[in-house]
Amino acid sequence: MHDPVLPRLPKGPEGAPLPGHPLPGHPLLDLLARAGQRLRGPADRHPWVLDAAVVAVSALVLCVPDLVHDDGEGPRGHRIAFTHLPLPAVLAFQAALLLPLLWRRRRPGTAFAAVTAVFLLQWSLGAALRADAALLLALYALALHGRLRDLARACAASALGIGLVAARLSSAVSVWDVLFFLTAAVTAAVALGIAVRVRRAQLVGLRERAARLEVERDQRSRLATATERTRVAREMHDIIGHNLSVIVTLADGGAYAARSSPERGQEALTLIGDAGRQALGELRRMLGVLREHGDGPALAPQPGTADLADLCGRIRAAGPEVLLRTEGALEALDRGVQLTVYRIVQEALTNTLKHAGPLARTRVSVSLTGTRLRVRIDDGGPPRDVPAPVPAPGAPPGEGQGVTGMRERAALYGGTVTAGPAPGGGWSVAADLDIAPAAPQAPTSPHALPTPSAPPLLDPAGGPV
Repeated sequence: MHDPVLPRLPKGPEGAPLPGHPLPGHPLLDLLARAGQRLRGPADRHPWVLDAAVVAVSALVLCVPDLVHDDGEGPRGHRIAFTHLPLPAVLAFQAALLLPLLWRRRRPGTAFAAVTAVFLLQWSLGAALRADAALLLALYALALHGRLRDLARACAASALGIGLVAARLSSAVSVWDVLFFLTAAVTAAVALGIAVRVRRAQLVGLRERAARLEVERDQRSRLATATERTRVAREMHDIIGHNLSVIVTLADGGAYAARSSPERGQEALTLIGDAGRQALGELRRMLGVLREHGDGPALAPQPGTADLADLCGRIRAAGPEVLLRTEGALEALDRGVQLTVYRIVQEALTNTLKHAGPLARTRVSVSLTGTRLRVRIDDGGPPRDVPAPVPAPGAPPGEGQGVTGMRERAALYGGTVTAGPAPGGGWSVAADLDIAPAAPQAPTSPHALPTPSAPPLLDPAGGPV
């Protein structure tokens, strides 16, 4: 711990002191603050240098006058019969009073005890020295650096010294005047030490709080970065994984059909181009949202429940038979809920295409009842006479990043997703979402069209069942 250093006054945005601050812009305080800041570094590195400097300045101010004007009349020339000490004794008492101040910060209790003992011995001999002010310096250091329980005993010892001085000066000065003056000096030393101690504790608390806030800010930044990275990874997985699965299946089918039916191969190439453009458009839309500067491409709305029919159509073009059934006013849902439903259905159909093959039969059901939104995708697996596609090594069907992404999306709306083998064969995905926080709202614009009724069950050709 170090001697008190006045903190730099807080400044406003243009360097002006903040309103309401005591003595704003006072040049003396600014000078002391700058000097204290420059001294703090060397004092931390060489504490003994600062302690020795304090003792040297005190000796220069308090000891030299007693040695130069040694007339036996006591400090300040009072006509009181003080004991005249020889020069060696004066030097010894002065050294004994000031040298303990070298330990005033590391061992304040010991330093105060040594100074008090010398002070009481000197005044019991009837001698007075200006170096007696070292008692106030030691008391101030004890209040600033020492234990508070030692401060009570120090005050009692100071009271004993005050009484001894008052009794010695009672022949020339009123006892009450002496008691008042010395008690005020002792109180000022203790109060100043406690005030500086409290101020330092406040500054330490503010620094620790600032450090904690900085750590929390960095943690929030890292958490936001991780969340955004997860969101982008999930979107990339849904967009690229789905469209690439469709493109690969169409390419395999087109290559087979090109040998027997060239027109079917040409149709497959057209569908591959449409799927590629669809993927490229979704990627541009997502990257355009992430771009911070510059003019990005024209952005389209995120897909929703109204795009489920087109999604099922693209899957049908790759071979699987997909039946879609919806129930309830789905288009009145929040856009975030609609995107969640779309991505869950998209991921489930992509998994069906990858793991059950192009000849699978899939049923998709989306129903809204009150505040519960239920999504279910069931496929019957590959036909019995057709072997199932071989899954990627180390990635069991339905338990890769896709299912994790579906569960993360559903969790945003207090929902759950279950995926696993169906009792009669195949695979089943079921999602249950709670949309109470974002209840469906009817269109309020006078130009808005009424919400269309839910589309009926569709067959693979796109017509009603």
